[in-house]
Amino acid sequence: MLALTLRAIPGAIALLGTLVLGPAVMWARYDHLHPLEMRVFRALNELPDFLYRPLWLPMQYGNFAVGLVVGVAVGLALGEPAIAIAVVLAAFAKLAVERLIRQRMAGFSVVRQRPGTSEPGAVRRGADVPITGASFPSGHVILAAGISTVLSSALGPGWVWLPWVLTALVMLGRVYVGAHNPLDVLAGLGAGMIIGGLLDLLLR
Repeated sequence: MLALTLRAIPGAIALLGTLVLGPAVMWARYDHLHPLEMRVFRALNELPDFLYRPLWLPMQYGNFAVGLVVGVAVGLALGEPAIAIAVVLAAFAKLAVERLIRQRMAGFSVVRQRPGTSEPGAVRRGADVPITGASFPSGHVILAAGISTVLSSALGPGWVWLPWVLTALVMLGRVYVGAHNPLDVLAGLGAGMIIGGLLDLLLR
């Protein structure tokens, strides 16, 4: 019974991911940013500056190299080589999926620019936060959500919450530093859940 329950987790997460990604893509296909999205952006982006330091470290979970190393290390520590392999595949699938979604959203690339271009008065925190360029979806969040999904069926109930808290902090942090708009990180969450769930189903 426990094995069947664990087996169902990645499928359920992948399904939930489609329910997140689909509406995010549809909502992003307009010739302007929705006022609600802009209000949410400002509410998060204008949080106090002192939050930058505590958010910086968990945000690295969405960094390609850091997330990859952390995910593989956890898989190996759990004695689950299939998890480590799934993490590696999720990291590289992130690159392909991010590119695919941006190609499909090319007609809206002028609108879905980085907040430094699309959000008047956006606060940028960190020298590596770009001002221009494609912003939808967030690659950092795709990676974080993909790895968290892969780890979810392997971690015990006492620890399974941790990667998802880190994913939520990556989402918050990317908006807070002015790197992404809210729909960008929401789409990244959905895409990552789909990637991780499908890989976990295939490899476990």
